[in-house]
Amino acid sequence: MRTFLILLIMSSANFFAQKTLNPGNVKPESKFIKNEISDAVWYAEKGDQKIEIGKITTEIKKVDKTKLLIKTTVKMNQAPGKPWVDSTVVRVSDFQPIYHSSYNMMRDMVLNFEQNKATGYYLDKKSQQKDQIDEKISTEYFDSNSYPALIRFLPLKEHYSADIPIFDYNPTAKKGVIKAYIEDVTSGELNGKKVWIVKTTDDIQDRKTVITYFIDKSNREVLKQEIDAGGRKMVMESVK
Repeated sequence: MRTFLILLIMSSANFFAQKTLNPGNVKPESKFIKNEISDAVWYAEKGDQKIEIGKITTEIKKVDKTKLLIKTTVKMNQAPGKPWVDSTVVRVSDFQPIYHSSYNMMRDMVLNFEQNKATGYYLDKKSQQKDQIDEKISTEYFDSNSYPALIRFLPLKEHYSADIPIFDYNPTAKKGVIKAYIEDVTSGELNGKKVWIVKTTDDIQDRKTVITYFIDKSNREVLKQEIDAGGRKMVMESVK
């Protein structure tokens, strides 16, 4: 009887274990992946007020039959002439990372990915210190800038959850392969459209920031994002 109970507990633990995604087992729904440019307005919420703080343009483009470009341009209202630009190239079939560049007022960064290594540089513009990046990686992973796009194209369903290993470089915080988490997925409606509501966190912010995506079921367009960063709330709303 005792052996049976132990086996039952072990099997239950496996049943409820969260799946870990990686390029070796992920299966993006390719019918939704197409060339597109989308715009969103970024607001900070203060009580009942929404204060616009910037605009975001996201471009997804098939570079060729095997590669996908994901480019994000953020223009903050306080510095409209100094956009933040992040560009990531991944393998379209499984989001295996190939390249990531990131340029903003504070730093420049370039990463080149191989299966077991990330190389490149990180330039702190304030101190002018330039770090050379050469990190060995012992596990499969995604790039930290591409996983929000990956979430759109996963085979989403009610109560879907997963761990997502991501490579993130930050010289003053955690770096290397850490994790993002799809906590839960539910069905809902937004502005008359049926949506997947996807709740996520990640280790970049020690799971203290919760980002909730509202994704149109018909075409996987991100209609809205809600960000709760320790009580500070922001929202990004898609515009046509």
